[in-house]
Amino acid sequence: MKLAAIDIGSNAARLQISTVLHNDDVVSFKKVEYVRFPLRLGHDVFNYGKLTPESEARTAKLMQVYKLLMELHEVEAYMACATSAMREAENGPEIAKRIEASTGVKIHIIDGQKEAELINDVVVQALDDRQFLHIDVGGGSTELNLYINREKVNSKSFKIGSVRLLEGKETKGAWRKIEDWVEDNVDTSREVIAVGTGGNISKLFNLASKTSDTETSIDEIERIRHYIAGYSQEDRINKLRLNADRADVIIPAADIYISVMKWAGAKQIIVPDLGLKDGIMQLVYSQLQKKKRV
Repeated sequence: MKLAAIDIGSNAARLQISTVLHNDDVVSFKKVEYVRFPLRLGHDVFNYGKLTPESEARTAKLMQVYKLLMELHEVEAYMACATSAMREAENGPEIAKRIEASTGVKIHIIDGQKEAELINDVVVQALDDRQFLHIDVGGGSTELNLYINREKVNSKSFKIGSVRLLEGKETKGAWRKIEDWVEDNVDTSREVIAVGTGGNISKLFNLASKTSDTETSIDEIERIRHYIAGYSQEDRINKLRLNADRADVIIPAADIYISVMKWAGAKQIIVPDLGLKDGIMQLVYSQLQKKKRV
């Protein structure tokens, strides 16, 4: 059985198709197809408050492509979720309806809390009993989740992200709100370890020296951040081989991760290969199982 998840973010839209594997009572997902396309919807929304006809046409065309890929893979069930850009666009809901009418792909526009919940469902599997601060930086928003003993004790979504910072459209006082939330919720008298998810922290982690397969230090993330910043946009693409839509947002994203870690006193960061698409995949599987039991 194959399932699919579509994550439509402020910077890019991703499709992941996975085969469901059963090993005794353990269910896992093996990735068989992954496509990422830089729609950059946040550029429209953070500057104009709505999606342009050009962005709508590109999104519809991409959903048609994703639908064809799912049909070729004989996907049994899927879910498409849109986050910060589409939920803030004044014409987001009507565009989602038109895309569904023209392509058959239903887009669920989810709020920040639901986004955090979906990511939480998969990230918690990588944690132990210590205190963890999960930082998920997207193009338009940043989700913070605090875990103690593998239980989420608090969470908050902030209107600050890599594309929003790049466009200079972060919400007034957003940095202060994040710092205050961290100060009010994180117990700095005990060890806190950061957990980073999102495409930018994954790229930073790939370039960094690591203390383990999934962990590195804040000092190393800062070093890589300054290393990349020393290159022009063109050289980041040609010499560092970053995608064009990654080369311009990776520094703003790094600044968010580093700032939050400093405020929390986190010296180390774990970067699991998990994200919203994995949470969507798990939700699709759960819903499918419920339907089969009825």
